[in-house]
Amino acid sequence: MAEEILNRVANSKLITFNLEDYYPEGERVLFDVKDWLLEGFVLRESEFREQAKNHDWSQYEGKFIALTCSSDAIIPAWAFMLLATYLQPYAKKIITGDLETLETVLYTEAILKMDVSDLQDKPVIVKGCAHKPVPKNAYLLLIEKLQPVVKSLMYGEACSSVPLYKKPKN
Repeated sequence: MAEEILNRVANSKLITFNLEDYYPEGERVLFDVKDWLLEGFVLRESEFREQAKNHDWSQYEGKFIALTCSSDAIIPAWAFMLLATYLQPYAKKIITGDLETLETVLYTEAILKMDVSDLQDKPVIVKGCAHKPVPKNAYLLLIEKLQPVVKSLMYGEACSSVPLYKKPKN
């Protein structure tokens, strides 16, 4: 008689944690101020203010915005702050930086809000393959959040995980 094949992964108490589940839905927009500068390098305050005043900000309704300057121009802080005052009524989030910085900020906020108390003293595997843009820093922030709580941490898939941490026995 053939012996029944047991699926040890399915029967384990291992909890899979997928950061993609915390991906904030919404369009990401990189807003480059370079096009509002004289020759892409010089910010003239009166012209900059005029462009900001006349720009259609409603097109950013419900979007995540990363304000940046792709040229080597030095942009004063007030310029990004001014743009934020126009964007604030429409955008879900506004940051200064690139799209990866935006993702890091969004994931940081999501991870800080997480309640991980249900993972107390449990073995957890952080899923590795992502179909959505999960920044590397999000994994580090997650470790910071989970390590004080869980029994053990692994990375990857249940069938081929990499051990990261095991709580010391008292």
